[in-house]
Amino acid sequence: MGTWAFLIALLVALLILRFLGQLWSQRHFPPGPLSLPVIGGLWRIVTMLNENILIELAKQYGNICTLWLGHLPLVLLSGYEAVKEGVIDHAEKLSDRPSTPFYTSLGKGRGIALSNGHTWKQQRRFAVVTMRKLGLGKKGMEHQIEEEAQQLVEIFACAKGQPLDPSLPITNAVANVICAVTFGHRYSLEDEKFQKLIEAVNSAIKFVGGIFHVLYEMFPSILKHLPGPHKKVITVSHLVLSYAKEEIKKHKEQLSFHEPQDFMDFYLLQMEKNKNDPNSTFDEENLAYSIQDFFVAGTESTATTLRWALVLLTNHPDIQDKVHKEIEDVFASSQSISYQDLKKVPYTNAVIHEIQRSNYAFFFGAPRQCSEDVKLGGFLLPKGTLVIPDLRSVLLDPKQWETPKEFNPNHFLDKDGNFVTRKEFLPFGAGTRVCLAEQLARIELFIFLIKLLRAFRFQLPEGVKKLSQDPVMGLTFQPPPYKICAVPHSSSS
Repeated sequence: MGTWAFLIALLVALLILRFLGQLWSQRHFPPGPLSLPVIGGLWRIVTMLNENILIELAKQYGNICTLWLGHLPLVLLSGYEAVKEGVIDHAEKLSDRPSTPFYTSLGKGRGIALSNGHTWKQQRRFAVVTMRKLGLGKKGMEHQIEEEAQQLVEIFACAKGQPLDPSLPITNAVANVICAVTFGHRYSLEDEKFQKLIEAVNSAIKFVGGIFHVLYEMFPSILKHLPGPHKKVITVSHLVLSYAKEEIKKHKEQLSFHEPQDFMDFYLLQMEKNKNDPNSTFDEENLAYSIQDFFVAGTESTATTLRWALVLLTNHPDIQDKVHKEIEDVFASSQSISYQDLKKVPYTNAVIHEIQRSNYAFFFGAPRQCSEDVKLGGFLLPKGTLVIPDLRSVLLDPKQWETPKEFNPNHFLDKDGNFVTRKEFLPFGAGTRVCLAEQLARIELFIFLIKLLRAFRFQLPEGVKKLSQDPVMGLTFQPPPYKICAVPHSSSS
């Protein structure tokens, strides 16, 4: 009995020593929840899980704090000043994406969103230039977006003012814009392949940032051998890549890249030009992963913002009516819409910005990884440290916004009703990793909302007093499922 007691006491002493050693090794990191053996600070997340959890952590531990996921330190930047210091003032040092087990298995270091170093720089530079060639901000691209917006108007019109769920039609319309940009054609909404593509993208979005994602990063050697949603995400990722590779094959067979019309054409032409360059990263694998990046990053965020737009405008009919009046006063009988017209409708512009600010589509900003040692807020973060810029906290920062918790378009208007640009408006991120599709998303939001609000007045179904604005948590913050009535304007063109 004495021997067992001694062994148990020895084991407890060793565990205590290991725990104290762990705390000592973590002393240079910013403060945060107590890191327990094995689970780190995960206990804190579980006990206070809600949409404001990261903001609440910052209130308790500071605008730069550390959440330990097992042995993995995750440094959170909260509020405008901390996020600015990280992603703008130290943009180059925080330019890498995480090389964690899940991100590595998902991205393989290829494409744009999850690549680093030479591959990332070459792929991103090419994508930026090519988006300009495709006419981002010009009539060519805008015409394709306007066509999708008109399709959406016609789908809504079929409901004849009766309650409808706009979620799937909106997602399909936005996804078809990405198809037009990357493949050069749109899919029929009934196309089985197209629906599977949308489902695959949705599955990936729902997984990232969830508890199973966190557990996979903490215990990859165990979870990679077990069934679970992490396996499904890798499978659907392969599905998106296989669709991209099918389109690559078609484009090569048609030799369409000699007269490029879409992103894939331009990429294949670049491959041809660089085939003898040993430093080139232009190959079919990087192209397929870049297409995957476009779909994952470019579909859900814009679609979610549009869904929130209809919730907010339906709940605030006075604001909706004011936007509609401004649109009608400016565009009158004009059939075509140009993104340049945004300057003519300052109130509408302010409303679009406020929708993005008040109901930011993501739980937090895309994660970064220190490419070298960096000093933030007086703390030295070693190379390889994961950093999360909490963009939602920036958009709700009470030090920057007059009424951060309210839907208030006046945040973007001066006393004379002119639109005001705000440096604190960072829904697309900032620095070297600013969203590649920012301009595309801005054009989509403008054209889709103008077309919809010219055609319909969005109203609550009979018996419904207000649409819920409590978000459904995930990587994206979705509005709860809802139905609205799209009542045609008698004067709509």
